[in-house]
Amino acid sequence: MDPSAAPAVKVTHGAPAVMDTAPVMLTKRTCFSAISMVILAVAGLLVATPGNSAAAPPAWRYTMVAFSNTSDRDMDVYESGDGTGFQPVGLSAFRPPSGLVRDPSIFRNADGLYYLTYTTGGGANIGFARSSDRINWTPLGNYPVPFCCALMPGTGDGTGSASPPGFSGSAGFRDGPSLSPFVTKAWAPEWFVDGDRVNVILSLSTGGGFVPYLMTALEPSLRLWSPPVPLAGIGADHIDTTVVKVGATYHAFTKNETKKVVEHAVASSVTGPYSFVPAGNWGSLVEGPALAQLPNGAWRIYLDAYTEGKYLYSDSTDGLRTWSPVQELPGLSGTARHFGVMTEPA
Repeated sequence: MDPSAAPAVKVTHGAPAVMDTAPVMLTKRTCFSAISMVILAVAGLLVATPGNSAAAPPAWRYTMVAFSNTSDRDMDVYESGDGTGFQPVGLSAFRPPSGLVRDPSIFRNADGLYYLTYTTGGGANIGFARSSDRINWTPLGNYPVPFCCALMPGTGDGTGSASPPGFSGSAGFRDGPSLSPFVTKAWAPEWFVDGDRVNVILSLSTGGGFVPYLMTALEPSLRLWSPPVPLAGIGADHIDTTVVKVGATYHAFTKNETKKVVEHAVASSVTGPYSFVPAGNWGSLVEGPALAQLPNGAWRIYLDAYTEGKYLYSDSTDGLRTWSPVQELPGLSGTARHFGVMTEPA
């Protein structure tokens, strides 16, 4: 042993040698502290183990609103921590005073309240409602959508006379333009928040093909709206259009009513012009696309396979460029129809 490391010895003449024990005690305390820290660290790992009753709650909450196969007059509310396993938190949570509650869309406004918009089935009207807890809703009434679609190619219904113009509400051939500016149908309104601007994207028709349009809220209570503006480049005969923004690019997902497929288009502005890009291999006879971002940063698209009575989903991990094969959404497939989904911190 190195003599310099030996314990110090104090010698007193006429008295026995006495060892100084302070360094030994200090070493014992240090070892005890280290062992205690290891025990506490192991205990912490055991507590944090997934599946333990004390596991941390999910970081995000997914709220889904939908009408069902059994009733399009009642809206159900579901919740999930991962965007896959949804549980009901309010069945028949909302029934409007009149009309339907199809194709609902939900978001949380800057005032902290939740807002709903939906298809009423009442011609040119869309419905609105408000809630503080997502379960109990107060109807805000129907909003009559003003003019749209006049002179746009593909909006004629094929029942009117194409000549002379002005005497018919629609062109005499289906691919011709509508000669009427009056909205006859307003379907599938979708919230889209872009910075501090609250918008609704909806499908409008004057009797022929549907065209996607955007309206912007003009005041905080969301009761006054701008005139509808078309999403340029998408064109007529498209319904159920929804938009998400990734970086500086706007991505529109919309159902082509002729081909019965969901298409994908991109633009540098929310109103376009949009250009179509390859979509996922989601199959045909699907509609009602809804998108949400997952905890791992991937994007998920939900699709209503309406003829099969199924709900499907597909994921993208590369910024909406490529998509995984579709899978059936567990629990809700066969029950929910054309739903809206919202994410927020849990």
